[in-house]
Amino acid sequence: MLEKKQKSSSRERAILVGTFKFREDENRCKEYLDELAFLADTAGADCIKVFVQRIDVPHPKTYVGSGKMDEIVDFIKANEIELVIFDDELSPSQLKNIEHRLESKVMDRTHLILDIFAGRARTSYASTQVELAQYEYLLPRLSKMWTHLQKQKGGIGMKGPGEREIETDRRIVRDRISKLKDDLKKIDRQMATQRANRGSLVRVALVGYTNVGKSTLMNVLGKVDVFAENKLFATLDTTVRKVVIGDQPFLLSDTVGFIRKLPTQLIESFKSTLDEVREADLLLHVVDISHPSFEEHYLTVQKTIAELGAADKPTLVVFNKIDQFKVEDHVPSELDELEKTEWSLNDLKQTWMAKTLNQAVFISAVEKDNLDELRQTIHYLVKSLSLDRYPQKPSQSKPEPPSIFA
Repeated sequence: MLEKKQKSSSRERAILVGTFKFREDENRCKEYLDELAFLADTAGADCIKVFVQRIDVPHPKTYVGSGKMDEIVDFIKANEIELVIFDDELSPSQLKNIEHRLESKVMDRTHLILDIFAGRARTSYASTQVELAQYEYLLPRLSKMWTHLQKQKGGIGMKGPGEREIETDRRIVRDRISKLKDDLKKIDRQMATQRANRGSLVRVALVGYTNVGKSTLMNVLGKVDVFAENKLFATLDTTVRKVVIGDQPFLLSDTVGFIRKLPTQLIESFKSTLDEVREADLLLHVVDISHPSFEEHYLTVQKTIAELGAADKPTLVVFNKIDQFKVEDHVPSELDELEKTEWSLNDLKQTWMAKTLNQAVFISAVEKDNLDELRQTIHYLVKSLSLDRYPQKPSQSKPEPPSIFA
C-alpha cells in the first residue's frame, strides 16, 4: 500500500484510513486509497501510511474496530501525525468520537474534496458554489466545535451555554446558506441568459473523470490558454470558447471533472456549471487510457451523465494519453491479446474499446498524436448536427464520415 516520506516541512503529515468488505477485491480498495492519497497530495498533505480494515459494515461509532483504532493511535503518537483522512464520509457522531479518540485533526473524503475545491476556486461564482457546499456539509457537524462550552448535561432546566452557542451558530449558518442559494439563483439566471445568447452554434462539452486531460485538450483544440495541471480538480470554472475546425464553427466548453464518491453537496451547488453538459449538443467524453482503472472511470462518468439527464446525448469517446499507455498496468479482463508488449495506434483500434463503446478516437493531447483524426471526427459530428438543425441550407452537403464510422 502507498507510503511516502515527508516532502516539505510546510506540508502536513497524514495517514489514510479505509475499509473494504470481505467479498470485495483488495486491489480495488487499494485503487480507492491511492486516489485518496492523490487527493491528499493535491490538498497539500504527505501520506505517511495507510491503514485498511476488512469489515462488512463500518463501526457505527469509530468507523474501524477498536483494535485498528488502537493501532492508529499508537502510530500517530510515535510519528507526529497531524492529519487523519478517512476514505468514506463520516457521520457527525463518528467524527466527534474519532477526534476524541485520536486527539488529532480528522477529515473524511467529502471534507477533503471540499477543501480542494475551496483552494481551486478562481472566480466569485466558483467560490460561492464551494462555500455553499461547505456550509451544507458543516451544518450537521457543528456540535463538535462547541464541546468546550458544554459544562452541563442536557435535560429540562439544564441547557448549558455551549448548546445555546450551537443554536446561535446554526442559525448563522442557515442564514448564510439561504443567502448563498439566493446569490446562486441570480447567477444561474445570468448564465442561462448567456447560454441563450450564444446564438445558433452547436455546443460541444468536454466531460470526463478528473485529471484526464480535458483542459489540455481544450487548449489544443481551441488554441487557448486554459489552466491545466497534473492535479485533481485543476478546473472548477466552466470555460467556453468558439472553435473553428475546417469550415465549421462551434462552442467548446470545459467542465469540472467527476470523481468516485463525489459529494452530493458539490453536485447540487455546481448545478449551473453542469448545465453545460445538459445543454450540450455533443459530448466529448475524455478518458485517460493510461490509468489502470480507466474502465471504471468511464463508467463513473457515464453514470453521472445519466443522473444529469444527458445519457441520450451524441457522445464521442476520446481516449487520451496513449503515449503513456502500458499494458502491464491493466488486468487481463480489460484488454484483448495481452501477450502484446508494445501497442500501436492500430492495435488499440482493434480492441473492445473501439468496437463496443460509442465512436472512439485514440490520441495524446500533450504529444499531439492522432489529433487530425480527432479534428476530422469532431468536424463530421458538428457539421451533421448543424445540418440537421438547419436543413434549409441547400448549399451545404453532409461531409463524408471518417474511418471510425465505417
